Amino acid sequence: MSKKVLVLSASPRKGGNSDLLCDQFIREAEEAGNQAEKIFVNDRTIAYCTGCGVCFNRGNGCSQKDDMDEILDKMIAADVIVMATPVYFYTMNGQMKTLIDRTCARYTEINDKDFYFIVAAAADSKPAMERTLEGFRGFTSCLKGPNEKGVVYGTGAWNVGDIKGSKAMEQAYEMGKGV
Repeated sequence: MSKKVLVLSASPRKGGNSDLLCDQFIREAEEAGNQAEKIFVNDRTIAYCTGCGVCFNRGNGCSQKDDMDEILDKMIAADVIVMATPVYFYTMNGQMKTLIDRTCARYTEINDKDFYFIVAAAADSKPAMERTLEGFRGFTSCLKGPNEKGVVYGTGAWNVGDIKGSKAMEQAYEMGKGV
């Protein structure tokens, strides 16, 4: 059965290491018969959550009108969500954190999804990436029925393209195939 796969690539660089891992994941997910779409977050206009309370006090959704409405619709409709970020100071980058914060208006509708996480960092240590993953898990722990299916650890990748030929590319391939 074909699944709808939504890949949220928070890299500020198209073709950056975490973005290349997204492309590898997508290629194999599509070869396996799934529908995949990548949103390059940096190309979208997503304002910071202001904590105004309109979404939860009035139930009217977010008062800000930007690209987040469309992204939320796609997150809700997806069967599988892939969240990818470069690691900055052992945590997710601002683009991904802003996107997560802006799900506040409708996060209760993001139910029963399979999640994959992709991280890319200059550091060679997988344990050092756990702080970043805990940020993703903090988000998914607020959802109903999330299912963490896998993590791609793109370690040792500082410069654009360092990830090519790495074990992480193989991981992304295998996880995409397994969707």
